[in-house]
Formats: sequence, C-alpha cells, structure tokens
Amino acid sequence: MDAITFRFLMSLAASQNLEMYLMDVVTAYLYGSLENEIYMKIPEGLKMPEDLKSKAKEICSVRLQRSLYGLKQSGRMWYNRLSEYLLSNYVNNAICPCVFIKKSSLGFVIIAVYVDDLNMIGTQKEIDDARTHMKEEFEMKDLGKTKFCLGLQIEHFQDGIFVHQSNYTKRVLKRFYMDKATPLSTPMVNRSLDVEKDPFRPCEDNEEVLGPEVPYMSAIGGLMYLANCTRPDIAFATNLLARYSSSPTRRHWNGIKHIFRYLQGSIDLGLFYPKNSKCVLVGFADAGYLSDPHKARSQTGYVFTIGGTAVSWRSQKQTLVATSSNYAETIALHEACRDVCGSGL
Repeated sequence: MDAITFRFLMSLAASQNLEMYLMDVVTAYLYGSLENEIYMKIPEGLKMPEDLKSKAKEICSVRLQRSLYGLKQSGRMWYNRLSEYLLSNYVNNAICPCVFIKKSSLGFVIIAVYVDDLNMIGTQKEIDDARTHMKEEFEMKDLGKTKFCLGLQIEHFQDGIFVHQSNYTKRVLKRFYMDKATPLSTPMVNRSLDVEKDPFRPCEDNEEVLGPEVPYMSAIGGLMYLANCTRPDIAFATNLLARYSSSPTRRHWNGIKHIFRYLQGSIDLGLFYPKNSKCVLVGFADAGYLSDPHKARSQTGYVFTIGGTAVSWRSQKQTLVATSSNYAETIALHEACRDVCGSGL
C-alpha cells in the first residue's frame, strides 16, 4: 500500500463517515512457508539430537520450513500466506494488490495491508467481523482506531480526519539544527527573470561545490518524504533543489534552509478530510513553461482532490523540451491522467 492509496482510503472514510481500525500481525513473516530449500547454520542454544552432538557444529545445518526475518523471500511469502487466507472471503483490488474488499447486505469493509499492519475501513459491524476473522488464523494485536501508519499521524475529530507529520517535522528540524530558526511564511524566495541572477541556477565555474560535510542529500531526502506524504506546499521547492544534488553550492544550501525555516513556522500543517463531503475526484493540471531556463525544460504540476482535500499530487521537471506553452501543458495533462489511472483513483 502506498501513500496515495492510504490518503484515498482516509478521504473515503471521512466522506462516508466510516470507521478506521488498525491491527498488527505478531511475527508476521514466520507465517510464510518457503518454496525453495534454504539452509542456515545451527543457531546458539538449539538442542541437537544425541547422535549429532559429537559432530562438529560447523558441518551441520538446519533446513528452514518458515520464512525468517532477513530473508529476501520473507515479504513475498507472508503476502502469499495472507492473501490466500483473505481471498476466501474478500476480493483483491486489481490495481493495488494490497487492498482487499468485502461487501455484504449490512455494509462493507476494506483491508489495506502495509507489511504486518492491517488498516480496516468500513462499517462497524463488518470491521468487527473482519477482526474476529483475522484472529482465528493469526496472532493479532488490536491497536484500536488508526492513529499512526506509513509515518503519518492520524487524528480523528467529529468533523473529519486530520493527517499530518508534525513529530517527523520536528525531528528533521532538530537533526539539521534548524529547530530554533526564525520562521518564514513562504517555502522559497522569488526567482529572478534574469537567468544570471536566478538563485536556483546551476553551479558556475567560479563557485565552490559543497563538500561531503554538508548533508545536502540527506536534507533533500528528509524534505522529499514530507513533500510526498502530507506537504504538497513544499513539493515544487524541494524538487527544484533536488536537481542540484550532484553539485550543490552555498546558494542551494540556503534554499534548503529557507524551506526548513518555512517548516518551522508551519509544523502542524497537514491534510484535513472533512466528514460527509462529496466523494468526487477533481483534478487540476498545469505547466510552467521554461521553468528551468538553463536546461530549456518546463515544469509539470498537478493535484487531485476529494472533498476539496488533496490525495495525489506531483511537481516535476519535464523530460522533453516543450516548444510552446501549449505543448508543455499537454505533457502535464498526460502525466496527470497517467497517474490517476495507474493509481486506481
């Protein structure tokens, strides 16, 4: 299950006034049966048969019957075991194989799987039946209403569901010593129409490239996680600065610190999915013609909303050279349509 699917399910739960519960499978990978022969050294503390005690431990091995944590097959074996059990009562989503759906005359339930976490969205009666059904086969932990998944914090209110990453944002700011910085109201400075004065221009011959002691790539990774999950407001600025990861300069590092200062003033900002809203998908797509004048590339930007709140978005430099603004917008529209079809929205 990816973040887009999870955001869509949260918007569905809010708009249809459904319940959301989270369950955890205890030692999930140990339920999977191996299809190949895999042997391992005898672990410490294992009781050996009497006829093997005299032999050297180095020449003995044990054959695994179950997938263990650390094997490359473990995730797949666990999914096969879980889907085999669920498909007896549920229907698998063709586009997102980690989503299982069950309908009845009393309602429906959707089980969204992320490794060993099972998010259940639906009517209360069907969720209770699903929880009982899972406990009959696996050892489960009932974690109650979903409050944390995929690194997202989920808060349930009477008028909707609020999704944010305030704790993660605080950790990122503290990690880069920006937790005491002065807040800013915008994620980036204004760009100059003069190419030679653009603060986001590539590294010039007379400029010094930042050394490995400056955690530029690490900062981009931390910002990307926020931009892809709950903060579409920093998506463009983060994508713009990520282009210079191979040869960043002091100008680019100042741009990253500018985003951090913006986050310092908007730590608790997130996505709010209102209850009883219209569950209608609305999309917007546009392009910034020659947004990157140094490479003659345009910028694609699109967002899809349900109930007025974003569930999918992207800001990305186009790979083709658009010869006109109309051409750039056509490329952006194509990318938006491909994303909404590929994600199953």
